[in-house]
Amino acid sequence: MIRTALALSFALSGAAVAQEAVNIGTGAVLRGLDKVGGDVVDLKLKNGESATLGRLTVRLGECRYPEGDPAADAFAFVAVEEKGRTDPVFQGWMVGSSPALNAMEHARYDVWVLRCTIE
Repeated sequence: MIRTALALSFALSGAAVAQEAVNIGTGAVLRGLDKVGGDVVDLKLKNGESATLGRLTVRLGECRYPEGDPAADAFAFVAVEEKGRTDPVFQGWMVGSSPALNAMEHARYDVWVLRCTIE
């Protein structure tokens, strides 16, 4: 009974989110952390741009946000590559309000999305 109620709740919340209008921002602000040195840097990228964070190249595909409120939440498609590796360290959607939902796994660096930009 409880499982059925939870499943129905998740299905309905997903349907509500799917019906919500989404806008595409001009870019995003991502935060990078070097866990060894403790250095934190904010990367302001436009859609399609990339930036360097130590041995990593962080590339923003696009950033989406709920209609009318770009500060409410950010959904950014991000690809992260490391020098000397053929496979990406991370490639997928990051969610600003839930950074652990689809987190990048790396021994030295963390990268997550803060917000979309609309300028």
